[in-house]
Amino acid sequence: MERVTRLGFVNCYVVREEDGLTLIDTALPRSAKAILAAAGRLGAPITRILLTHAHGDHIGSLDALAAQLPGVEVLISARDARLLRKDKSLDADEPRSKIKGSVPGARTAPTRTLAPGERVGAFEVHDARGHTPGQLAFLDTRDRTLFCGDAYSTLGGVATTARANPRFPLPALATWHRATALRSARELRALDPARLAPGHGAVVDAPGAAMDAAIARAS
Repeated sequence: MERVTRLGFVNCYVVREEDGLTLIDTALPRSAKAILAAAGRLGAPITRILLTHAHGDHIGSLDALAAQLPGVEVLISARDARLLRKDKSLDADEPRSKIKGSVPGARTAPTRTLAPGERVGAFEVHDARGHTPGQLAFLDTRDRTLFCGDAYSTLGGVATTARANPRFPLPALATWHRATALRSARELRALDPARLAPGHGAVVDAPGAAMDAAIARAS
């Protein structure tokens, strides 16, 4: 796995699979060159792009990468695929909270959508909604690394995005519905990941105790 970081605080990840490389999120605009360089260092082509959610700092280089990777798979939840189309409407059964954060949309449409419980290559797909209505997390079944999107951040300490971390409040300020985000944080903790790989901050080994403390602070 190689973490690609832009501006010191926005991550995406290039992960080796049997059929090539999986890219998890695409970071900010103008990140394509760094992402393709990471793939070059790993010596394999990017065959799929998994998107945790549709905020601009996670899909920013999607269009640029899709243009340079003909045939690449693009996968996102059906719910956040609507945000890719800049549709910020809410479903009738969703909390009436305004969708926050940057939602710039993308010209690139997903090749298919994902639902919790599915498996893509080595990754289990898990519900992580709350930060956005359709955020997903991806658990690598080989080493139990949890790619959690913005369900947690680790910049300034492990924190859920259900409550602002004073040392790095930005992810929480973009959270759609905090009670749902907290529920998702608990469900992801129950997976007992060996490593936590967030959208913002360093990868944390053996994160269980820190996740528990973050949940307690947000409860």
